[in-house]
Amino acid sequence: MTTLHATFDGAPLAGEPGQSVGAALTAAGITSWRTTRRGGRPRGLFCGIGICHDCLVTVDGVPNQRACLVPLTPGMVLESGDGRG
Repeated sequence: MTTLHATFDGAPLAGEPGQSVGAALTAAGITSWRTTRRGGRPRGLFCGIGICHDCLVTVDGVPNQRACLVPLTPGMVLESGDGRG
């Protein structure tokens, strides 16, 4: 199977074809990639189907993308968020 290579906050991230960004992050042991606006609480995957918006991440410079819905692509640049959008 082909491995896809991307980066998350500057670190290498590997994933498989068909994986969402959220699945690739979780498989890599990364369970939180943003914090809440109030309180700075960690957030990552919750519902996994695009309803809750807990898994927001910046994808190739575009903020507030739902990691559970965005397919991982080769060379993708992912960045964590701080709740400000």
